[in-house]
Amino acid sequence: MKGFFLCILLAACVTSQLHSQNMRLNAYGAYIFDDGVDNGYTSNTQGYFNGTVKGGFLWGGGLEFRLHDYYGLELLYQRLDTHAPVDYYPFNGTRTKSANVDLGVNYIMIGGVRSMQRPGSKAEPFGGLMLGMAIINADDPETQSSSNATKFAWGARLGANIWASDRVGIKLQMQFLSVPQGAGGGLYFGTGGAGAGITTYSSIFQFVLGGGLVFKLGGNEHHTQPQTPQ
Repeated sequence: MKGFFLCILLAACVTSQLHSQNMRLNAYGAYIFDDGVDNGYTSNTQGYFNGTVKGGFLWGGGLEFRLHDYYGLELLYQRLDTHAPVDYYPFNGTRTKSANVDLGVNYIMIGGVRSMQRPGSKAEPFGGLMLGMAIINADDPETQSSSNATKFAWGARLGANIWASDRVGIKLQMQFLSVPQGAGGGLYFGTGGAGAGITTYSSIFQFVLGGGLVFKLGGNEHHTQPQTPQ
């Protein structure tokens, strides 16, 4: 996994040299909605858990390299600080326990961008897919315990840049972020023994709505004008 992201970072650096005149700086701010998590009531563990990863403010930034008039590659970082109330139901007869875990989720991703803009229009619709990792930090204030892990993450987005000038625009977008096997009963939501033996995982699926600002760096971008039939 580390080797994969080193290759991605190297590719981004090479790309920046080749296309240093066509880069964009993106600043993000959005609201991410609640998502329920549980371990699916599986029978191969000593119990199960369920809870909710609460919504909150998602912020971050990215550096986008324009590879073509309508194609780009972005290296981006996004951060969510929230909490997750969780209930545990052990199968061994012990009483149910609960926790309200503080979560910090760091998304480090690389995403493809496909955009389009009609000549003379201020609106530039775009969309694309993202791949990367989520670094999850969890703290239980009651037991003073903490845990962290790094998981694969992916996402998709759709939106539009509204250009206020040649170099500054307003970004409007919706995102879908997923961390497969991102919430673990034993790994992230441990409560000093209440979750012992619960080691299955639940995928995190989160919907994001918001936007931000986009800034063109370097030289002016140009778009190929469509040919007029003769």
